[in-house]
Amino acid sequence: MSAGTPATTAGGAVPVGPGPQPAYRVQTQPAPGSCHFRYADGHQPLPDASCTPGASNPKVTQSDLGTTICRAGYSSGIRPPTDITEREKTANAKSYGYTGSLHDAEYDHLVSLELGGDPNDARNLWVEPPSPDHKPGSGPDNDKDAVESTLHSAVCDHKATLAAAQHAIATNWTTAEAVLGLKQKK
Repeated sequence: MSAGTPATTAGGAVPVGPGPQPAYRVQTQPAPGSCHFRYADGHQPLPDASCTPGASNPKVTQSDLGTTICRAGYSSGIRPPTDITEREKTANAKSYGYTGSLHDAEYDHLVSLELGGDPNDARNLWVEPPSPDHKPGSGPDNDKDAVESTLHSAVCDHKATLAAAQHAIATNWTTAEAVLGLKQKK
């Protein structure tokens, strides 16, 4: 599958997850070795679209942005606890055959919480290897984080719709800003 292949359903919408839960449980991950990283220009890591197509939170809609993702503190209030995500991260690393340092990899929401991504749907989480310019041992620091912030601002400032931002980041986070007209194509 090429880096530009959509990671969404036939209609273009990101799959819908169950949304925030009163108590999270460890989610079953894809079988070990069944997922394969893709790489965009600049060797930026992308998830396997068949394992990690993304998943949206059904409780976040275009009409309620002000009380959900555009409200300060929203993401921290729905984030699963680390005792859940650390076990998932270890299992997901096996799914992807990732053998690098887990200290430097991020267990990442493909559609970030700040873009209305599902907090704990396995389809929305992947072990994101560090970006190519990452200093080993310095912990997670990925270029995708800046893209998430730019898209979040665009959605909250009504420069992009929630659905368009979710689709763009799930398809290929490295081109999401350009696809939404937020950054000039190189």
